[in-house]
Amino acid sequence: MSTAAKRKPTKNPSKSSKPKSPAEKSTASLTEAPSSFGDANFFPFGRYTGVVGVHTSLLAFTALFLPRSTFLLELTRPERDETKLTSRDRPQHPFLEALTLNPALTSATICAGVILLQIWWSGFVRGWWFEYSLKGTEDDMRLERRKLEKDKLMQLARALLFTVAGSVPVHILLVLLGAPLTSHVPQTFFLALTLSTLMFFTPAFVFGLPSLSSKTESLLIRLTWVRLFSEFSIRTPVERAMAYPAFGAALGCWIGAIPIALDWDRPWQAWPLTSLFGAVVGYILSSMAALTISAIKSLADEHLRTTKAD
Repeated sequence: MSTAAKRKPTKNPSKSSKPKSPAEKSTASLTEAPSSFGDANFFPFGRYTGVVGVHTSLLAFTALFLPRSTFLLELTRPERDETKLTSRDRPQHPFLEALTLNPALTSATICAGVILLQIWWSGFVRGWWFEYSLKGTEDDMRLERRKLEKDKLMQLARALLFTVAGSVPVHILLVLLGAPLTSHVPQTFFLALTLSTLMFFTPAFVFGLPSLSSKTESLLIRLTWVRLFSEFSIRTPVERAMAYPAFGAALGCWIGAIPIALDWDRPWQAWPLTSLFGAVVGYILSSMAALTISAIKSLADEHLRTTKAD
């Protein structure tokens, strides 16, 4: 028998080297083993810690100091007659006066700052997720990165539109839970848009938009959304970095509404200040919790691998 007859048929190189989409490659993360937490590319502890620290610090600065801008205060400062103040105008700390003077402006300013910060943060998370998802040869990964960078602006626009659309059901939910129906509409809208940005924008920018399409990639995206936000099944640090803050923002907003019902007649109880700041605080604390838990798991897995190697 000739050597040509003995030679086994090989696959078409053009088909075997065809890069898969990140959504298809992310199927590996659906069955991710705990040992992968120690992967340096999968969990960049130093870079992740630094970005979380900067992100949460800028969120706190946005909530506390951005509404205190001199230009905004002078532009919207209402004229008050000190002789007509009632018992509801209680003395408050000068630091709080700029935040409570115009709740609608405060809500709008914080919402704008949160949108800008989430765009930056989502870019980091998206790059982190693709670093883990992209596998194969260097050429395949280079081609896929080029394609992803090309589609980045389109994905960003879709995520922003999805976030704005998501603020509509959030607004309705806030009204059903007790927000004013006919009054304070701008305040409620900016709170809903802030919540939608904190909860939905990053997953939409990283994973893609959920849809009812039967295509494989759309099905995987939809299942990922259901697994994270319906089943609360989190299996990777990247998913934890998105899911924990989203739930923390919703919980913080709900807890922040409690002081509004108290009969204290304080200026800072105006709708929706306590809920808005509660959402930001909940997001920050949950981001720190996600970092802490992922770091502990990473160190534990590294210790187990070291023990087994010895």
